[in-house]
Amino acid sequence: MHHRVAIVGVGYTPLHSVSPDLSFREMIFEAAVQAYEDAGIHPKDVDTFVSIAEDYLEGTAIFDEYVPDQLGAVLKPVHTITADGITGLAAAYLQLQTGHFKIAVIEGHSKASNLLHPSHIEALALDPIFVRPLGFNPKFIAGLDMHAYLSDNDLDEAQVAMVVEKNRNNAIRNPRAAYPSTLDFSEVLESPYLAEPLKELEVAQTADGAIVLVLATEDVARTLRDDPVFIQGIGWIEDTPNLDRWPWGQAHYAEIAALMAYDMAGIKSPLDEIDVAEVDDTFAYKELQHLEALRFAEPGEAARLLEEGFFDLDGILPVNPSGGNLGCGYTYDMSGLRAVAEIVLQLRGEAGEHQVPNAEVGLAQSWRGIPTAMGGVVILSNA
Repeated sequence: MHHRVAIVGVGYTPLHSVSPDLSFREMIFEAAVQAYEDAGIHPKDVDTFVSIAEDYLEGTAIFDEYVPDQLGAVLKPVHTITADGITGLAAAYLQLQTGHFKIAVIEGHSKASNLLHPSHIEALALDPIFVRPLGFNPKFIAGLDMHAYLSDNDLDEAQVAMVVEKNRNNAIRNPRAAYPSTLDFSEVLESPYLAEPLKELEVAQTADGAIVLVLATEDVARTLRDDPVFIQGIGWIEDTPNLDRWPWGQAHYAEIAALMAYDMAGIKSPLDEIDVAEVDDTFAYKELQHLEALRFAEPGEAARLLEEGFFDLDGILPVNPSGGNLGCGYTYDMSGLRAVAEIVLQLRGEAGEHQVPNAEVGLAQSWRGIPTAMGGVVILSNA
């Protein structure tokens, strides 16, 4: 039996480049208190908990043992999903589909400022025989992929820099964002190369924060609030991280996850049926690549639409009105949950200065980052 599932509570802390005054437990607790108050529930009402965490980033193993206290989940089912946020959301969604649970909670957090050498950890995802011994920074792979994308579609670096300008400017309207600025695309082009053609300012800087979401089956959701936001469709994928099998310059993982979500939600024409989107922009060129994989633009056309203002806050399809990862900050696996939280706020009309008028259907898309081909897509609706 299919159970409709809604998001009924959102806890979302401000994002900061550093947070020396807070532990990850304190950030999760802050987000949990917000989420439970938002949903009108007590932790004892929750049937099951999901934690999004990667042991390598946390510096400890079996991480779900470190979250029950601050979530109020002691003696309750808790498990870790070592994947991006939307894949974790799918795990919570599927638990509610079993009929054994009515309310689920998912948490994601980032204490990225604690990582002294993040590239050393990221390199552990590279093939240990053929790639890792080469010793290059994993972001070098992003430079290669960006080069293939620009070359295959006859695009230039200025068009990618415009993504940074849009998203960092959008972040000015988002009080939770860590990196708002009035950056101009010409300033982006003047920044040094990180891995040619990828510029330093085209890479999202890391941030600390926490997000907790409360999910409930429809019968419970409608007793908790008048404006639940329903999961209409969700798709996720874990493709190969092996570089020799990568489709360079393309984002097939996003395309496959989107097709799953669209099919479930009955979406036939994404551009006509979706009002707002939060799309992964960990590297600026990735936003364009993902928009095309999501069928918001034909291959190579996203850059032209961007230049025309199509994806601006007041455009036909606002993309990353929150500022995206470039404006809010990159929070590793929590990034997907941040995108979902932003869409929920949009559909509830609670996004403040970056609110998209009359938004009824939204899309959130996540990518786990180099070198993975893992990510997810979720369609949310207030109908």
